[in-house]
Amino acid sequence: MFDHLKEDISIVFDRDPAARTHFEILTTYPGVHALIIHRVSHWLWTHRLYWFGRLLSHFGRWITGIEIHPGAMIGHRVFIDHGMGVVIGETAIIGDDCTLYHGVTLGGTSWNKGKRHPTLQNGVVIGAGAKVLGPITIGKNAKIGSNAVVVKDVPEGATAVGIPARILEEEKNKQRQSAAQKMGFSAYAVGNDENDPMINAINSLLDHAHKQESDIAELKAQLAKLSDAETESGVGEAFAKKPE
Repeated sequence: MFDHLKEDISIVFDRDPAARTHFEILTTYPGVHALIIHRVSHWLWTHRLYWFGRLLSHFGRWITGIEIHPGAMIGHRVFIDHGMGVVIGETAIIGDDCTLYHGVTLGGTSWNKGKRHPTLQNGVVIGAGAKVLGPITIGKNAKIGSNAVVVKDVPEGATAVGIPARILEEEKNKQRQSAAQKMGFSAYAVGNDENDPMINAINSLLDHAHKQESDIAELKAQLAKLSDAETESGVGEAFAKKPE
């Protein structure tokens, strides 16, 4: 319990630049308070003291604005920032080093018994207001954008945004940003709305520019190899000449 408490406090310094002292965190951070209360209520729940676990969980909801079912499983170094309105369901599983912002819901989509809430693997970050629903898995180090509604699995390291959430093509977006900067304009206002013909046209131009750049770089490399080969051949022929 005390090891968890030390980790819960120390991780705040890594993820919240507003944190100043251990005493401040221990006394004024509702996310830390909610986790402390949950550790105890979860212990009661796992020892079949269900009513006491629910009562303590209800008390934690009252003083922190964060509702965590005592049956939920929460790993190490989890940070709930601000926290107001966070709801974590009974069968939710949260791995180590995850971050949840205010208004996040880890909810269910079924009234049936059994696993009905999400599983967050290590290092997941969920933005403010996001809803992650059902017995789905959010992969390691994945990110969920603010106000997204996620109802399908998210792969490891991916970023999901929108309603319903879709996976961003991170690598292609980086290539487009690079191509836009070389062409002399900023593409930060260019989005990923597949229904907007203007955005589609600009993205196609950026993709074409990136492909041209790659082709030119490959052509230069081939020409350099050819030039080196001709030079080496000329030197070899010069040394091979017999004196008259």
